Amino acid sequence: MHQHALTLGPLPRGLTDVTRPVASIVARSGVQTGLCHVFIHHTSASLVVQENADHDVQRDLEAFLSRLVPDGDPLFRHVDEGPDDMSAHVKAALTASSLTIPVIAGRLGLGTWQGLYLWEHREAAGLRRLTVTVLG
Repeated sequence: MHQHALTLGPLPRGLTDVTRPVASIVARSGVQTGLCHVFIHHTSASLVVQENADHDVQRDLEAFLSRLVPDGDPLFRHVDEGPDDMSAHVKAALTASSLTIPVIAGRLGLGTWQGLYLWEHREAAGLRRLTVTVLG
């Protein structure tokens, strides 16, 4: 087992490709066959596996989720950190706080057009911390 903390940011709102830094951790682990578990230590950002070939996909996902869960919705009472506070929590709840990806031949076993993304749901978030655990 190999575990590494990864600190990123601050990142802009939207999807940021984190495939390379996670893949680097997998390569350094020495694991040839196993699992890579990635966990984000925050409740206003999330993780997704998504297409990495066309950047319009990330923009469209951000636009859709922002329309589904708008900032400043009067429904929300939790606005301690601004109008994007509760909407960020809802978006994180609708996505994922952790992902598990197979490790195949010492590499992340992602599909041809897949990448691992940190999805920042805040306008002005601080640093984000991931724990990457490689088992094999």
